[in-house]
Amino acid sequence: MRDHGRVTEENGWLRTLAEKPGHSQWYVERFRTMARQGADLAGEARFVDAMVPRAARILDAGSGSGRVGGALAAAGHAVTGVDLDPELVAAARADHPGPDWRVGDLAELDLPGTGFDVIVSAGNVMAFLAPATRVPVLRNLRRHLAAGGRVVAGFGAGRGYPFDAFLADAASAGLRSDLLLSTWDLRPFTPDADFLVAVLALA
Repeated sequence: MRDHGRVTEENGWLRTLAEKPGHSQWYVERFRTMARQGADLAGEARFVDAMVPRAARILDAGSGSGRVGGALAAAGHAVTGVDLDPELVAAARADHPGPDWRVGDLAELDLPGTGFDVIVSAGNVMAFLAPATRVPVLRNLRRHLAAGGRVVAGFGAGRGYPFDAFLADAASAGLRSDLLLSTWDLRPFTPDADFLVAVLALA
């Protein structure tokens, strides 16, 4: 990461951490508890796994504590995860060894290699982005796609990033909408949906 100046101060996750010290550890323990209780935490990963061949290169953009990327690695994919929060990355490394977990800002993403087959951004990551970084992040994700690769983003309504604004930003970043759904279990998107799962491809 670079500095924590005006742009990153507007990031919703960093704002939450400033308002609620200890929130990162609470978040980690919440999902650890759910996993111990047998909750199904791999719905997004199953969705992405169905899109790619075995041993695909997958970027977990805004990887949090590694829930999605860890499940994809367990399914046999080569996973890189990037998150802004060092505490969440540390938890990902502890709970889901194997993927390449990195601390970094998606607005400054610059990873080596030939590109990713899928980039997944679950857990409301898009809604946490600082408004000034939304299009730069989407451009960065597009730049990291392999030929024929796709971006999959999911987030809820009422979080300050209207779905139509997100889709317009994606289009301006050179990404077209291939498929819009209202859930990770493939229910169709409707105008009154309270969640969006968008599958985006190179325009």
